[in-house]
Amino acid sequence: MAKDAKPAEEGAEPPKKSKKLLIIILAVVLVLVIGGGAAAFMLMKGGDHGDEDDEEVAEETAKPKKKDKEKKKDAHAAPVFVNLDAFTVNLIPETGDQYLQVTLSLELEDATADAALKSLMPKIRNNITLLLSSKKASELLPKEGKEALAESLKDEINSVIEPPVKNKKGELIPPDGPVKSVLFTSFIIQ
Repeated sequence: MAKDAKPAEEGAEPPKKSKKLLIIILAVVLVLVIGGGAAAFMLMKGGDHGDEDDEEVAEETAKPKKKDKEKKKDAHAAPVFVNLDAFTVNLIPETGDQYLQVTLSLELEDATADAALKSLMPKIRNNITLLLSSKKASELLPKEGKEALAESLKDEINSVIEPPVKNKKGELIPPDGPVKSVLFTSFIIQ
């Protein structure tokens, strides 16, 4: 009988150890899940400061929608660039025939502006050609001339996409438009 008692006692002890081990593992997992949930809640909440947020919300609602839209786009969107085909135009003659060959890239506010740009591309190309052919080589050679040309090209393209409006005094207000900047990828005067 003594031989029979030993196996029974040995068999009884392992379940007690496995129950303790199971309880410890469950407690550790429970602590990790609760801690992870609390950390996720804090990260999702994003540091709410109570009254300060109420003031910020009031200020944001008072701002025009366009500025909020730009702020969101600048914060999250990568820049969108559209390459245009090369332009070759005659410049206003100073010392004989001179030509300008230029390739442009347009930086847009977002990818949705690309569709509007492509739908109006014939008119945009026409206006760019007219603007480029109205320049003299001496105006375009210095860096300042190229920067002024880039700015006037930006305004011209934006005015095609979003036509300028008149204020109460009858002055034309140029649009902000979807084109943020005009970049020269090639600029040759011959």
